[in-house]
Formats: sequence, C-alpha cells, structure tokens
Amino acid sequence: MSSRAHRHPTSHRSWIRRATSAAAAGTVIAALVAAAPTPAASSGTAPAPARSSGTALAAPDISLAGVKAHLSQLQSIATANSGNRAHGRPGYKASLDYIKGKLDAAGFTTTVQQFTSSGATGYNLIADWPGGDTNDVVFSGAHLDSVSGGPGINDNGSGSAGILETALTVARQGLKPAKHLRFGWWGAEELGMVGSRYYVNNLASAERAKIDSYLNFDMIGSPNPGYFVYDDDARIEGVFKDFFAAKGVPTEIETEGDGRSDHAPFKNAGVPVGGLFSGADYTKTAAQAQNWGGSSGQAFDRCYHRSCDTSGNLNDTALDRNSDAIGYAVWTLSAAG
Repeated sequence: MSSRAHRHPTSHRSWIRRATSAAAAGTVIAALVAAAPTPAASSGTAPAPARSSGTALAAPDISLAGVKAHLSQLQSIATANSGNRAHGRPGYKASLDYIKGKLDAAGFTTTVQQFTSSGATGYNLIADWPGGDTNDVVFSGAHLDSVSGGPGINDNGSGSAGILETALTVARQGLKPAKHLRFGWWGAEELGMVGSRYYVNNLASAERAKIDSYLNFDMIGSPNPGYFVYDDDARIEGVFKDFFAAKGVPTEIETEGDGRSDHAPFKNAGVPVGGLFSGADYTKTAAQAQNWGGSSGQAFDRCYHRSCDTSGNLNDTALDRNSDAIGYAVWTLSAAG
C-alpha cells in the first residue's frame, strides 16, 4: 500500500447506501452463503467439479499452502535481489516473470504492459481466463511491487499471492463463469499507484464500461490482523460482508487505505470497486482485539514498509480467511445475474 504522501481524496460514504446494499444483494448472496462450505483451517479441500456457465457454484477453499508457496518464492526472489522487489529493480521483474509463468502454464492469456516512472521501466501483468461474457468483466487486482527497503511479503506479496492462487484454482477446476474473469498485478504502486493509473488511463472508455467490478487486495495477511471491507460499492461490499458473517468473523469498514491503493484509479474512472485489507500501521484498539484476537495498542503490521516485512511477517489465519474470501467473491460475482 502506498504511503500517506500519496493519499488521494475519496467521497464521503453514507450509512444509508450501506443499509440499502443489504436489501439489494441479500436475496442472491444469502443463498450462496448458505451453500458455501466452511473452509478448513489449512488447505487440501478437493475441488468441486466444474459446472456450466450460469450455474451458481459454491466457492472452493483457496489453498493456504498454495498461497504460502507463492510467498516463499517472492521471498526467495527478494533475497536474491538486494532484499527487495521494488519498481525498476531486478526483483520486481523476477516476481512478474514467476507469476506469468504460472498463469501461462495454467491456460491464461497474459499480457505485459510497460510504462515508465522515475526514469525506470515498470510492468503490469494482465491475465484473462478464456470464456465468459467479455462485455461483463470481474477484475481482481493487487500490486506486486515492494518498497525499496524490504521484500514486501505482506505489502503486497500477500494480495498478489492470494489472487494468483485464486486464478490457478479457476484453472484447476475448469471454471466456466457467466462473466469474464481478469486478474492484474500492478507495478509502481508504492510510487503512487503509477501502474494501475497507467492501465486505467490507457483503457478506452468502452472497455472501462465493460468492467462489472474491480476487486483490490492490498495486504491480506497482517501479523496482528483486522478484517476490513471496502465500502465503495454496496453490492461488492455485501458479498464480502456476507462471507465473513457466515464464518462468524466480524468486519469493519476499511478507512486506513482510502485512496492509497490501486482501486483508486478504477473508482475515479467510474468503475465499481471493492476489496479487503488486514491493516497497516494503524493501532489495533481494545475493542478490535476483543473481536479479532491479537494485541491491542500495537500496529496491525509493525513491519509495514520495513525490512522485516518477510515471510515471517504473516498471520496464517488472516491469510487463509482472506484468500477464501477472494475465491468466494470471484465465484459469486462471476455467476449469472
């Protein structure tokens, strides 16, 4: 997540809109929540057989072991490249090449988009799953770059690995969604959402209009985690809140990252956005610790933007829950209707 120096203004949210969301989304979502299996604490759930387009599918468990395997690779890449995966540094391109290789092997159509920032070449990676209505796109994204001072495993290896494992699960199950699935890994987010802004600004207005929803995942495994849901779009917010409610996990509206991550360029272009966040350098309150566990009076991520943001700087429970929530949202939002 970008530093506060890059904070963008956002509109003032209304509790009335959120109340309306429950009525708008409740009927469809409630049925899906009731049908969804409770994910195991660790991975290993056998995938359900794929069904044809338009059928409401129970979302699978997204493998925690799979997510952590990707994070281990990102840590190794950082270690081999001066301890970081920052824009313009070899660790970033190596990270992108790792993810692209996984997606290419799984049958995705991948595109690498180049841009220039701070005198260095940056890269976005876009992956499309064949099929679905290309006029109705469910788009999940995460920034892949770290700050120059650390490997960026929670910020934002966690979101990058979460959407990668979700995409690979789509491929393993041979999912045939009604809507088209797209995934994106953004460069130079830490310099002010440069990569995602470049993508959105170079997307024709007709193509922007085809995006049904953009889902952003920037830090989902914080070591002292919170469970925060974006409230930018009532429909998308309802999907995530219903997932966590079905698991008995309280959530709060996300405010710490407002305008500070890659959903901002999409929102500013009129695309409905949503997402999840497990907290950065804000302090966990006593009430939050009572709801979620962990330590009150301490930051959600004490290693935010520091060299200690390594593979040891993660909470497996948060990483597992949030990865499963990504899968649930992708399966739910890409169904017909």
